[in-house]
Amino acid sequence: MTTGQMEEWRFPSHYNQDYLPEKDQPYWFPHRETMDPQERDAAVLVRLREVMEYAYAHSGFYKNKWDQAGLKPADITSFEAFEQVPVVTKQELRESQAEHPPFGDYTCIDDAEIHHIHGTSGTTGMPTAFALGRRDWQVIADNQARILWGMGLRPGDTVFVAALFSLYLGSWGAMTAAERLGCKVLPFGAGAGGGMTARAVTWLARTKPRGFYATPSYALRLAEVAEAEKIDPREFGLEVMFFSGEPGASVPKVRDAIANAFGARVVDCGTMAEMTPFMSAAATQGTPDGMLLWQDIVWHEVCDPQTFRRVPYGDEGTPVYTHLERTSQPMIRLASGDLTRWTMEDNPCGRTYPRLPEGVYGRIDDMITIRGENVYPIEIDNFLRGLDGYGGEHQVVVTRTGSMDEMTVRAECRYPDGDRADFARAGREGLQTVLGIRVTFEPVDANSFTRAEHKSRRVDDQRGIARNA
Repeated sequence: MTTGQMEEWRFPSHYNQDYLPEKDQPYWFPHRETMDPQERDAAVLVRLREVMEYAYAHSGFYKNKWDQAGLKPADITSFEAFEQVPVVTKQELRESQAEHPPFGDYTCIDDAEIHHIHGTSGTTGMPTAFALGRRDWQVIADNQARILWGMGLRPGDTVFVAALFSLYLGSWGAMTAAERLGCKVLPFGAGAGGGMTARAVTWLARTKPRGFYATPSYALRLAEVAEAEKIDPREFGLEVMFFSGEPGASVPKVRDAIANAFGARVVDCGTMAEMTPFMSAAATQGTPDGMLLWQDIVWHEVCDPQTFRRVPYGDEGTPVYTHLERTSQPMIRLASGDLTRWTMEDNPCGRTYPRLPEGVYGRIDDMITIRGENVYPIEIDNFLRGLDGYGGEHQVVVTRTGSMDEMTVRAECRYPDGDRADFARAGREGLQTVLGIRVTFEPVDANSFTRAEHKSRRVDDQRGIARNA
């Protein structure tokens, strides 16, 4: 079925499960992916009203929220009007689930239709439960299979999934996408027990998959373990490594470190677990830098963090996301709290989507303010990855003495104690240039810090005024 030549465009969505493009076709849906963006936007605007009408009819959460704001779905006759729709915050979702357990009153399907239950870990409070409907799970698989196709993966390829198989949605989403694509899937997991990364090395060497999914931190850890086992990670034969879960795969030095270690193409993707299909922001084989915003899967806005109005292309803001196809727990203007910059330019792959040229590079609440300067942890990571002698891991400690904030960066060094003077000087001077503040830089022995088996947490803010990054 087509609508205005947009392949498989309907709500509620349903995709032909027998469909696969020809292997040499670069696009899953040629028209949807390359059409005039204004024509696509016009169709999306109609869809936004449809999604809002559906949520208004099925969700007390949205009906009450929009009634209080004095708006109805029929009022959304332009994108400017849509920007007046109040954003949804994670705190509101938690409160909704506390008042209407277990899934909240923003769940729009019957309990019998729920197919998968995932959620947050709840390590800092009440976990958030994700209820995904059976129809939605199939649609998610189609959406993300389409994006894996854009990355260059094809039916018959083996995809190694090296991420936690638990509440974490990333691993499950990668697996179901690869299955829909017709790939062979090795759902290995990660970090479930001692020595598991060494076993991953063995399985990678044995199966030689073409595709690989994990967090960037885990890939770097995997390369270290392989080298300790006297195995060159390039021997795995990986060609496409796609990542989500944390910033890194769009950060030049991090991306280069992974690509150089494995000899593979590094692809960044991912938004939020609540927004699954989370790969709706993803790079492609032809446009490998940053992430394209697949606007006919999820509507992405980059907004001013105070007003939540869209910023012009070229400017920085926070992503705000709206599902175009979800019927279970649809998110409509979900505020991410992340930071990025978006552009609208010709993409080498030919797709006519906006792009995040540096990916999603931080969170507003991860920003560290030191003596009036804003510092993002990923800036430190990016610098250290290019520093000669860097040992692979570091820790950032922020303290306050009286009214004075101090930052200390402790970085592993591959050189012996007596040979670290140049490393210490280059680290101190380089970080002060990059960050614009005075930094205490301390070399430490290699392997001083515990390696991440999933996501890295490198900031220890001891001032008691900011959440750890």
